[in-house]
Amino acid sequence: MKLELIATATFGLEAVVKREIEALGYKIIKSEDGKITYLGDERALVKSNLWLRSADRVLVKMAEFEAREFEELFQQTKAIPWEEWIPLDGNAIVTGSSVRSQLHSVPACQSIVKKAIIERLKGYYDVEKFAETGAEYTVKASLLKDRVTITIDSSGAGLHKRGYRIADVEAPIKETLAAAIVQLSFWKEGRLLVDPCCGSGTIAIEAALIGRNMAPGLNRKFMSETWHVIPKKIWEEERNKAAAAIKKDADIKIEASDVNPRAIKAAMQNAAEAGVDDCIHFDTLDIENLEAKDKQGIIVTNPPYGERIGDERDIQKIYNALAKFFKENNTWSLFLITSDKDFEFKVFGRGADRRRKLYNGRIEACLYQFHGVKIPRETQ
Repeated sequence: MKLELIATATFGLEAVVKREIEALGYKIIKSEDGKITYLGDERALVKSNLWLRSADRVLVKMAEFEAREFEELFQQTKAIPWEEWIPLDGNAIVTGSSVRSQLHSVPACQSIVKKAIIERLKGYYDVEKFAETGAEYTVKASLLKDRVTITIDSSGAGLHKRGYRIADVEAPIKETLAAAIVQLSFWKEGRLLVDPCCGSGTIAIEAALIGRNMAPGLNRKFMSETWHVIPKKIWEEERNKAAAAIKKDADIKIEASDVNPRAIKAAMQNAAEAGVDDCIHFDTLDIENLEAKDKQGIIVTNPPYGERIGDERDIQKIYNALAKFFKENNTWSLFLITSDKDFEFKVFGRGADRRRKLYNGRIEACLYQFHGVKIPRETQ
């Protein structure tokens, strides 16, 4: 079955998600704010859910059309072959959004779409009442400037729900964002990665999953696993392939520390749950005592800031310690996310080599990238 799939993404991470999709071998049709559209099949849907690290969800695109009146919305939704996806006992749950469209009432649009789906299915199955006691199919009608996109969510819970976060601390970074930042740092096995403000350990854990080539969705379930159109055999085959692809002997060098002992305890529990506790060294450590244990390394971190958490004096202490560390270790690189717009010059003392606007939850932030001085190959 040929499918048009959409991987949704947090603003600013589209390029990362696009690279991940291309690495899986699928053709990109279109890249827009918040979503990447690509071609695939049932196996592509399964592999995308198992392997995409930085995407939020994987959607099946059912149709796209113009609609300025409710009757247009109804008829064009009803024309979609829903029976190919939703069985007699299927439970269609409709959500929606509307931006700058004449059909601006989201509840009304949801109601119309739901009615159209049920009418189509009632006619196909020749029944008067639809039971809706079986597998769930979350349909979304997204209206933008009178253009309607109808999708079915194949993921269920967001892809950041890896399943390993069993212990938490205040304001943890989202797993998908952490994975994206690690990928943007171009860290790889054999090189030292350090997070001196590790909190519940998310950045370190995501780096370890990347280093070991562990599929982030390997140990969780997805809504589409209950769909009759996706053979269970495909899920079994792709899970087996993902398990076999794990690099158990990878050279992983990751150090994660935090001044809070409770955070370190939580991070260690989460790493153990993720199956990567053997390749991360955790330590309760004040950032002022951070030492460079290698000639070249990368610090990837999400320190407390702004509306998030942290006393202003504590935050300044972290910034000062980082500035001092990189003054003394100019061959190291820093990838730091913060909402502090003064971080570059007032705090760090120089402009970043690159910067990327991102959102950490609802907070507008920036990923500042400071590249270390390259060491001549013969002296490494």
